[in-house]
Amino acid sequence: MSSGTQSLNVLLQHTGLDDHEEILKACNATLKQSKKDPKTFQAKIVALLKLDRYDDALRVLEDAGEDVRNEIPLERSYTLYKNGQLAEARSIAQGITNDRGARHVEAQAVCVHCKFPYGDLVLTFVQSYRLEHFDQAALLYQDLAKTHAPIDNEGNDIRINDGAVEAQLEWTGQGNLVQNRVRSREDFFEAAYNAACASIAQGDLAQGDVLLKRSRDLCNASGDLSDEEKTAELLSIQVQQLYVLTRLGKGSDAEQLASQITSEDIPDASTQYVAQNNSISASADIKNPYMAHRLLHTTLSLPDTDKLFTFQSDRIEENAFILDLLVSKYGGVIESTSKIFTEQPHPTIASHLNSLSVLNAAAHAQNRLGRFGIKHMLPLLEKRPLDVGLALVVVQLYILTNNHASAVTVMESLLKHLESSEAFDHQDVRFAPGLIATAVSLYILQGRKTQIKTELAKAASYWRHKSKRPTSLLQAAGLGLLESNNSEDQDLSREIFATLHDQDPTSRVATAGYIAAHALSSDLVADQTKGLTPTSRLVAGIDASALEEAGVPQPKLSADAQAASRKRALDEKPKPAKKRSRKSRLPKEFDPSKTPDPERWLPLKERSSYKPKGKKGRQKVAGLTQGGVDKAGDTATGPSGKGSEGVIKAAGAGVANKAKNKKKSKK
Repeated sequence: MSSGTQSLNVLLQHTGLDDHEEILKACNATLKQSKKDPKTFQAKIVALLKLDRYDDALRVLEDAGEDVRNEIPLERSYTLYKNGQLAEARSIAQGITNDRGARHVEAQAVCVHCKFPYGDLVLTFVQSYRLEHFDQAALLYQDLAKTHAPIDNEGNDIRINDGAVEAQLEWTGQGNLVQNRVRSREDFFEAAYNAACASIAQGDLAQGDVLLKRSRDLCNASGDLSDEEKTAELLSIQVQQLYVLTRLGKGSDAEQLASQITSEDIPDASTQYVAQNNSISASADIKNPYMAHRLLHTTLSLPDTDKLFTFQSDRIEENAFILDLLVSKYGGVIESTSKIFTEQPHPTIASHLNSLSVLNAAAHAQNRLGRFGIKHMLPLLEKRPLDVGLALVVVQLYILTNNHASAVTVMESLLKHLESSEAFDHQDVRFAPGLIATAVSLYILQGRKTQIKTELAKAASYWRHKSKRPTSLLQAAGLGLLESNNSEDQDLSREIFATLHDQDPTSRVATAGYIAAHALSSDLVADQTKGLTPTSRLVAGIDASALEEAGVPQPKLSADAQAASRKRALDEKPKPAKKRSRKSRLPKEFDPSKTPDPERWLPLKERSSYKPKGKKGRQKVAGLTQGGVDKAGDTATGPSGKGSEGVIKAAGAGVANKAKNKKKSKK
């Protein structure tokens, strides 16, 4: 060992763990004498990591040479990890055997808000991008928890990191891999924060709000953090609180909290981006969408070492498209979403892609609902018949317009196209629990019980032989088929509950269904009732006499059932129709003893009793021809039947008299 290395060891023995600048100076002095000493490079790289100088640590590692890098694989892996080279860091860590530190680095390559016990480095929720292999990280931390921790407080760090992995499993829809979903009282603010994130991912926003407040209080009371570190941690907690308040509908509280968060004070770019997005989303009424659009797009690009997780970037991308719709950039939304569809085609049950389908449909309909929106979306549905998100939007619009029959038609068309598809993965989409629940809900609106049982039976038959079974769907199918009078449906119900009971014998729902399905056909389930609540306890608070007096409640019938109940039963005799009493059309002064006028049907002017009023009217009637032409001569026959020679006059006589009268009037 050289004298430089000996002096470095002496310095490290008398130097505190926080004197990283002094350690770095000593390492630089030693490397001038011994340029390839692995121990010195190891101490220098650790000091640079402690000082958050990750780029310098990577540069020193590259200048050290291959031999030195092979001597310090743990520090090399962690340096690559902190510089965003996750795949290479994980590969090197996997090659290190029998080293707990390497296991921590390997797990942190896919972890959030983790603590690295060999450096006590805290990584906050949105401070780093990971490989997102959370199932593998969970297995690594389970193995670490089983063995003895050689370092003080490593057990607490493992518990904190394991909670972070569980939160990420919940966020990514892999909650079935979480072993302990019951959140206990946490004594560390990091653990309380991770538990809050897991509760929020499960949809328990109230519990998440309580845990975030506890995390904030524990952070304020912590004596291990400096004031700057406390400020950074509290800002991350407040950003998450803002999201929870927005989801809970507490708009005034969210706006008040948003006003207290200053994005410029947040140290990392990713947290600033999330905070700015949450502040815009927290606004109850976006008065100026153009300003909000500008604010969301003014954030600088994130570096490789500070990327968002996929579930975060997906939500922010959706928010950006929503703001584009608010500022009437319909063409841009259509073009961008269509490009994504070409890269990731339909059908899919991925939440992000189906949300983009909704935004694409909204852009085509120009944010209009009702019949106008349906008119523009139906041609899209014909072009993309396997688009689940688009079909669900059309179904929802039909429901809003109270057109349930058309909604059922669109839903059945989607299921038919998926079922007829030859692609194997399309069948998983066809029998997805969400689509089955939607179809069953539509059938319930129309009271179509036969279709409900058929759909549940098909879904149960498909998922029963799969390794990953949707428990909630199988339970609903088993209960629905249990009520059927068909023996085949009852047999299928027994098989479903037998499968669920074998999968989880501690589930009370599976046990109760198993007993109910076998109660009428087998005596082998008598011992299964021990795990259920006794009947006496279930009916302890029920007053039988009061229920008997109240009577049997009548369930509310659907619209179709009400229409059917109004129809006349076939076995009932038709009742005689009631005779209508018609009003009399006789005149008020009608006298049956008098003979009616025979000319009462003729028009008034054609009756013989007609006498016009006024001098002109009488002259007009007198000038009309009354009677026929005499066969003997050209004389007209008057009313008396005798000829009258002076009736017909020359045409010019009347004209001459008029001219004469005019001349007299001039005089």
